[in-house]
Amino acid sequence: MSRNLYAQSRAVVLGLALLVVAGMLHGEPLSESKPFAEKFLLLQLSDDKAEKQDLVLSVAANLLEHYGLDAIDIEITTFGSGVRLMYADNSRREMISSLMAQGVRFSVCMKTINSIERSTGNRPELHPESIPVDVGVAHILDEVEKGYVLVRP
Repeated sequence: MSRNLYAQSRAVVLGLALLVVAGMLHGEPLSESKPFAEKFLLLQLSDDKAEKQDLVLSVAANLLEHYGLDAIDIEITTFGSGVRLMYADNSRREMISSLMAQGVRFSVCMKTINSIERSTGNRPELHPESIPVDVGVAHILDEVEKGYVLVRP
């Protein structure tokens, strides 16, 4: 690894550590929905392939089992073709609803939904408990800035 890349990597890691420490010192819980959580995970889904959808749902379920419902706060943010996971008629709806019942949040990029509506003439019906966000990638950036760890399975 070149020295410049190594220095940049160290700076990024240090910056993230400082953000996390600053949040802990502030005394407010990172998550309102899970105030006692110790781990904060944001899963990104921007792909509509069945294998990717299954993988993201499996990762969330496995982590809930591993850490326990109250110890980890998980959000799955969908954008691009990944929003298809949140279509009301998705075959994984039962698994999605089960994860939601365990506290996992699912956010949907409304920029993508609006683009789909413009190009097809139809607005897809979404899972009724999905959380609309204006811009999926901006939402991810905001959550990472708050201290969430981003994973792109």
